[in-house]
Amino acid sequence: MLTGCEAGFLNVPKIKGTHLAMKSGIIAAQSIFENIDKNDEILEYESSIKKSWLWTELYKVRNIRPSFKWGFWKAILYSAIDTYIFRGNAPWTIDHHGTDHESIGNKNEYKEINYPKPDNVISFDRLTNVSFSGTNHEENQPCHLQLKDNEVPINTNFELYDNPETRYCPAGVYEIVLNNNKPKLQINAQNCVHCKTCDIKDPTQNINWVTPQGGGGPNYQGM
Repeated sequence: MLTGCEAGFLNVPKIKGTHLAMKSGIIAAQSIFENIDKNDEILEYESSIKKSWLWTELYKVRNIRPSFKWGFWKAILYSAIDTYIFRGNAPWTIDHHGTDHESIGNKNEYKEINYPKPDNVISFDRLTNVSFSGTNHEENQPCHLQLKDNEVPINTNFELYDNPETRYCPAGVYEIVLNNNKPKLQINAQNCVHCKTCDIKDPTQNINWVTPQGGGGPNYQGM
């Protein structure tokens, strides 16, 4: 059973999902409780989700995120029409344009972006922001960010894509270091905030996020 964020229960325009995660967990628990002694399979979970207010809320915003494949301003215009005119009940559903990892293009097709440096007043560097998350993992545990092929990060990701994992990771987990003047991917797993972006976004699908052996992870305070 997939519940909460794992199942993608997020209201994109409102950027809210805690209530949806809780509701899906409640429905999952009810489905298990009602069927655990009757059936080998829990089949009612999906149908119960579709009968709940959770499904109604997500159905009304189903077209918002896919519309951004047309570009920012076109998506904003469409989102306004979908929200205020059709009230989320447009007689069509926009398809997604493919998987996230397929959207990464060759590095030679793009110009390098020089982002402004953080001012340490409003904006901060990534490692400072990681400290705000309270992330902590036990020392000396096996790396929970597993590579299917250790050669791919340099032979493919570096050569073709300029190692996008060093940029899309919000916690600076992936870093290119020089080893005998040769580039090498270093994984700082202790910084991982468990967003699983790398597992989803890696262009070669070479990174596999698994549960840390000693637990741990982000521990946000005052939420």
